[in-house]
Amino acid sequence: MAVAWIGNREAPLQRAVEEAAALLRSSRCPVFSFDTDVHGTRAAIALAERVGAAYDHVDGVALAHETALLTDRGGTTVAPGEARRRADVVVIVGELPEAHRRLLLEFAVTQPDLPAAAERAFFSVGNTAAALDGKRKATPLTCEGDGLSATLAGLRAQCAGRQVTAPVKNFDRFAAALAKARYPVFLYSGHSADALALEMLQGLISDLNASGRASGLLLAASESGWGAALASGWMTGFPPRTGFSRGFPEFDPWRFDVARMIADGEADCHLWISGDPERPPPKARNDLPLIVCARTDGPAAGAAVTIGIGQAGLDHDGVVYSAQVGTLIAAGARSRSERSAAADILRAIATAIPAGAVLPC
Repeated sequence: MAVAWIGNREAPLQRAVEEAAALLRSSRCPVFSFDTDVHGTRAAIALAERVGAAYDHVDGVALAHETALLTDRGGTTVAPGEARRRADVVVIVGELPEAHRRLLLEFAVTQPDLPAAAERAFFSVGNTAAALDGKRKATPLTCEGDGLSATLAGLRAQCAGRQVTAPVKNFDRFAAALAKARYPVFLYSGHSADALALEMLQGLISDLNASGRASGLLLAASESGWGAALASGWMTGFPPRTGFSRGFPEFDPWRFDVARMIADGEADCHLWISGDPERPPPKARNDLPLIVCARTDGPAAGAAVTIGIGQAGLDHDGVVYSAQVGTLIAAGARSRSERSAAADILRAIATAIPAGAVLPC
């Protein structure tokens, strides 16, 4: 089975690796986009440091909303296990990714173990169709015609006893539930909530903690994205949208937004990495050499180099982030194959670039 192509022609793997290394070495502003496990992320960041590249996750927009909350403001958060055990009021903020449906069902069918805890109450902000287990639905908290950020602002104002021009629907039921609650928890994600909405939410949680106890539970828009943020944090001190153009890591969520850099013509080489077979590579541009590492059996259209890789947890073992437990877990191969891990290919490319080579500034 072919595993590497230069252009549309099949090539030995080592030759394709050397061609990818040559493209990166000659680039003055390379950019990386990746969606891989922790090992692949670490190898991608190490390669980015070697060639002076900027890097971002493939789901960079949602991830940037989530990381901005922590880098710009901070927040009160809780682990998933603690939330399942303690939360007696659960508030679903915006649309949550479908990948977290199982966790939501667990909240619906379990009860908090706090002393004298009543049945768990559910509310939803900006999501009138938040179904739980097929029988129950969350009580909607909405402002007619307003978006998520405005609804959260109105909710926060009413909780503080301030006047609002458009009252939040079902606020009285929410206030009554809060009055009896021992531990309310807000479920949120960058999937549907932008940075302003997440900041307003954390302001509401902070207000509630002035007289009681409340927390937020981040259900990441992309589990591989949050895993990448953790790996990037311990390697560079920063989340994705970090660059090495000056030889050391610099974080700037606008400057190193890889999608923006490509659209504005700043990048001159693009390395795209994903072992997810349902995530197609980007369309190649004539003015931008594209290197693709994907779970594929053929060359990516328009790519200068294509190298086939496997998916962590399917073709090979890996380490991934799990929102179910709130940390990194080992992912054993469900259907082991001979496809290479992204980390192995990226390390091979880095090895083909001499450590002492004079690289473009």
